[in-house]
Amino acid sequence: MKDLLRVHDEKYVDLIHSLAKQRRPYDIETPVTPEILEAALYICGSAMECGKAVMNNDVSRAVSVGGGYHHAGRDYGGGFCLFNDVAVLTEYLRAQFNVERFLILDYDVHFGNGTSDIYYRDPTVLYISLHQDPRTLYPGTGFVSKIGEGKGTGYNVNVPLPPHTGDSTYLYALNEIFVPLAEEFSPEIIIANGGSDSHYADKLGQLALTANGFFRLSKMIRQTAERVCDGKLVFLLGSGYNPEVLPLCWYALLAGAVGLEHVNVEDPGTAPHEPPECRRIVENTVDELKRTLRKHWTCLDGFAISGVN
Repeated sequence: MKDLLRVHDEKYVDLIHSLAKQRRPYDIETPVTPEILEAALYICGSAMECGKAVMNNDVSRAVSVGGGYHHAGRDYGGGFCLFNDVAVLTEYLRAQFNVERFLILDYDVHFGNGTSDIYYRDPTVLYISLHQDPRTLYPGTGFVSKIGEGKGTGYNVNVPLPPHTGDSTYLYALNEIFVPLAEEFSPEIIIANGGSDSHYADKLGQLALTANGFFRLSKMIRQTAERVCDGKLVFLLGSGYNPEVLPLCWYALLAGAVGLEHVNVEDPGTAPHEPPECRRIVENTVDELKRTLRKHWTCLDGFAISGVN
């Protein structure tokens, strides 16, 4: 219970336990049963075990399969999420290992409103989210202008992407924003959460990554962690709503995380061509974000990285 209460209000935790006993949903899309509650607690425990193994140097990186419940805030749930294991892991590492600087990279197709809200005023947590344009997808938030408040101003970074954004443009945005910010912020650990719902065949999202795109994404995250925080990395690997492609994408993400240099994963179909306007929109978004954040980050003041591979 104490691990949950580092993040969530006690009244909210009690509410979820009460709903579980009654088998009543939290809302129309977030069911609560004793079995679901048990699974949510196991997911939080798995995230903490992964973090402990990394910080004890038992492993350099770890993957918690099934995690990434980023829609849960301090006193609310939603979007299938009861407890925010991303934040539970973060606060566990802060309490048990005195970690002072965290980078949370959220590459789920949906914006992680819960994680963002929890750390919106916290300069010790750099939260970066690449997600589908919130005007087109749940939860309808996560715009470029939302950069944090108070001491946390500049530490909440949103990169909304238009529907049908494909591998090349997605990786361009990741390379232009995540990589330089990670190098300047110099976190002690990177926590990455997402899954396969940015794939072009996903049932809920409309981004257009391929399985190989997920491998390249994961590889970039790992390589960045190796440069900035001695490789300390925890993947919370969940989400995805097409069972035909989920195993392929999760395999690709795992392959990039564990250090494979070359993987070719065959998608079950042919990826659609990215509309030409996607690249232009994303380049404009990246430019807007750099202008918005450059007073807080020197790396974004005319800084650019080339050579995405």
